[in-house]
Amino acid sequence: MIIRPLFAALAVVALAGCATDPAPNEQMRLTQQALEQASAVGANAEDSPELKLAETKFARAQGNMADESYKNARIRAEQAELDARLAEAKVLTRKSQEQLNVLNTRITRLRKQLQLGEAQ
Repeated sequence: MIIRPLFAALAVVALAGCATDPAPNEQMRLTQQALEQASAVGANAEDSPELKLAETKFARAQGNMADESYKNARIRAEQAELDARLAEAKVLTRKSQEQLNVLNTRITRLRKQLQLGEAQ
């Protein structure tokens, strides 16, 4: 009588293994959006290895979608989204640093002008 529960357990495992992952359409959309946002703030594949990697992973994800390898597509699309967001963050950080440098230069110039005015 031990055979029936064992057979039932094996049947459940076999059925679980047959379950397919759903197509990650929403993740693909999010990844495409992240790539577009990174480009919109000024990231480009030539200057940003993160964006180049994101584009490569997204292309692979699209290939996985065509092959109906949805689990691999989801994983690569998630990785591509994160790489694209990193590229965007690095561009925004660089631009903020450049603005900060300009402001610091102006502040230094104003301080010098104030010191000259006080000396007279």
